[in-house]
Parts: sequence; C-alpha cells; structure tokens
Amino acid sequence: MGMSIPYELTGRTRQKARTRDALIAAARELLSQGASPTVEQAADRAGISRTTAYRYFANRRALLVASYPQIAAQSLLEDDVPGDPVARLELVVERLTRQIVEHEPELRAALRISLELPRPDAEALALRQGRAIGWIEDALAPLRDRLGAEGTHRLALAIRAAVGIEPLVWLTDVGGLSRDEARELMRSSARTLLRAAMDDAG
Repeated sequence: MGMSIPYELTGRTRQKARTRDALIAAARELLSQGASPTVEQAADRAGISRTTAYRYFANRRALLVASYPQIAAQSLLEDDVPGDPVARLELVVERLTRQIVEHEPELRAALRISLELPRPDAEALALRQGRAIGWIEDALAPLRDRLGAEGTHRLALAIRAAVGIEPLVWLTDVGGLSRDEARELMRSSARTLLRAAMDDAG
C-alpha cells in the first residue's frame, strides 16, 4: 500500500479551498444583488472573520478578479491563433458571449451600478472597465495596416456596442429572444460589422 498523506494536511488544504470558495461565492452573490463587494462585506456574508478573509484577498480588486477571473485577461485568444481577422473575431465573440451569459447576474448588477447618479467610483465599476474593447481590438489586430489604429478602434467600439451585457439585456428582456438566440444574433452582428469595414477598406 502506498504512503498515505496525513489527515491534517488533506483537511487543511481542503479547508482552505472551502474558505476561499465561500468568499468567492459570497462576492458573486453580492455582485448579483447590485453591490460591488469589499473584502469585509464578502467575509461578513460568508461568516468568515475579516482577518482570515484578508489572508486570501488583499483588496477588493483581488476578490473581484477571483470572482470574475476574465477581468485580468489581456486576450481571449490562445497563442496558436489564426491570422485571419474573421476567424479571430469569431473566437473572441464566441468566448465573450459565453462569458456574458455565464456571469449575467453580476454583469447586470454592474450595469445597474454604472447607471446610477452621481457616478460611482472606478473601483465599484470593476466589471465595467472596457476590457472587451481590448479583446476585440486584439482580434482585429491583423487589420491595423488596412484600417489604421483609429479605424480599428472605431470598429472595435461598434462591435462592442453590438456584443455585451447591454445588448443581451435588450435582446432578451425587450426583444424576447432566448439566451442562445441572443448570443447568435450578437455574433452575427459582429461578423456583419467586420465584413462591412473590410469591404469599405477594399
């Protein structure tokens, strides 16, 4: 029989993972209710001491990155990514729309916070930092020679306006589409905008 790992060691790491998961679950719950949770709030909700919580997450941003890991991603493309802008955009929009549906409660809450006046502070809007623009520009990078930096950025803005939590809310709540239909329509809009820009650029 192989060496067994002492019980305390398995228990400790499992316990630590459980504590971390409980803090993340509490943060997600608070996000979906429209709060942008601090470490203290997540600790209180999870029934964990604040001192313990700070051992896992030094600040609100670290907590939010753990609850919504895509915040920290610089790109949604892997290293062996195609050079074709249409294929690249297809991949990015596919991943982005999946993310939006998976994190819909948190993103709806962040959208609600961003609509409040006076405007909330930047830290409260951690999920509204315009990362998707960078991901879309990354997909469009092969077009920069043809469209120029400004043209590429404008196209990324147009695509982001058609792909995101705002269009998802509109397409499902007002347009009456299912989540899958809304994702397909967002992907189709992104393709149409890209093709039109490529045609214009000749």
